[in-house]
Amino acid sequence: MQDLIHAADNVEPLRVYGRVAVVNGLLIEAKGGLSYMQVGARCEIIRRHAEPLPVEVVGFREDRALMMPFGPIEGIAPGAEIRILSDGGKVYPSRAWLGRIVDSFGEAIDGLGPLPKGQVGYNLRAAPPPAHTRARVGERLNLGVRAMDVFTTCCRGQRLGVFAGSGVGKSVLLSMLAREATCDAVVVGLIGERGREVREFIEETLGPEGLRRAIVVVATSDEPALKRRQAAYMTLALSEYLRDQGLEVLCLMDSVTRFAMAQREIGLATGEPPTTKGYTPTCFAELPKLLERAGPGPTYPDGTQGGPITGLFTVLVDGDDHNEPIADAVRGILDGHIVMSRNIAERGRFPAIDVLKSISRTMPGCQTIPEREVVRQARQVLSAYTNMEELIRIGAYRAGADPDVDRAIRLNPDIENFLRQDKEEYTSLDDSFTFLAQILTSDQVEPPPG
Repeated sequence: MQDLIHAADNVEPLRVYGRVAVVNGLLIEAKGGLSYMQVGARCEIIRRHAEPLPVEVVGFREDRALMMPFGPIEGIAPGAEIRILSDGGKVYPSRAWLGRIVDSFGEAIDGLGPLPKGQVGYNLRAAPPPAHTRARVGERLNLGVRAMDVFTTCCRGQRLGVFAGSGVGKSVLLSMLAREATCDAVVVGLIGERGREVREFIEETLGPEGLRRAIVVVATSDEPALKRRQAAYMTLALSEYLRDQGLEVLCLMDSVTRFAMAQREIGLATGEPPTTKGYTPTCFAELPKLLERAGPGPTYPDGTQGGPITGLFTVLVDGDDHNEPIADAVRGILDGHIVMSRNIAERGRFPAIDVLKSISRTMPGCQTIPEREVVRQARQVLSAYTNMEELIRIGAYRAGADPDVDRAIRLNPDIENFLRQDKEEYTSLDDSFTFLAQILTSDQVEPPPG
């Protein structure tokens, strides 16, 4: 009997192979082994004089499987062997990943050695928790950025979008949040970033202090669409792991737009019909599946509660058009939006947040009555100044014509100073409300604590 058991243990497992039939651009058509394939399955193609190329099944056409690569397709020959893998689509994280930089496969790319694997595998494309198992958003979260803490107060488990054009300061704002926000762990997803800026963001913008409690997922703009899309899934999977450890997680993703662009490339390659600005229907179907994974923690079968995932997702608005398709879709999914203005950035005020166009859907429920009054008065002052700004700048406004505008003119320098914040500067949420209240009751105040 022992000999039979030993023989059974040494039987080679069934290996199923396919063959490359057609390579058309980045789309690879395979024949054979279709009964063992499914959409999302991982395979590898044996190449001449190169390492096997990992690919993913993205669809089927008649009797062939459609695949897209995770790397360059050089070296693929007609009839090349395709091995079907059984363990793709999962990641095995552990707490030792904090402070490390990984790629879309969960492999270390920071030169600090391999990462230890955890015991439990997390699906990269996991479904969001059922709505009825989720807690409500928690108490408000101290983000450390005055303009956001006061005018778009965020709660634990809330999801906010940061909408801005290129070069307006999104990455610097995310680094301030990663360093200063009151949370246990941070997961940063850099999706489609410029390769030059990744190291700069990690070493200078984020810094050693911010990296210490963070996991950074990187997929640069030169990498295939499949890797850029998977980096977004990896960011949420790592956030879910830390959430299940009972930690309060801050998930930062830059940017959702590049995730949608990667999905557009994949959809167009597989023959999906393009819609507005070329985006395919799956782009708009995948966005809520991705973004809904962040939020308050679910209740587990044993009665315990998972930690919240507070999500801040940047949206790179095309041509500064805040109503373009992806921005419009994301704004309808998230719990609020923060608008960054190029005009504000051009006059040197950073972070360039347009507070009049920004909103948090958990306000005013997360503010006290005096705090609500401070925000209301501040918005009135800002609105009065903005409405007359052009006349004020060209000298066409006469003092005394409108008491509200006169007051706005007096208070505007101090409010601008309040909204301006250096990336190394920190102000607590309570101190932010206190300082803004002082501005509204006095024309001359001390500089903000920081």
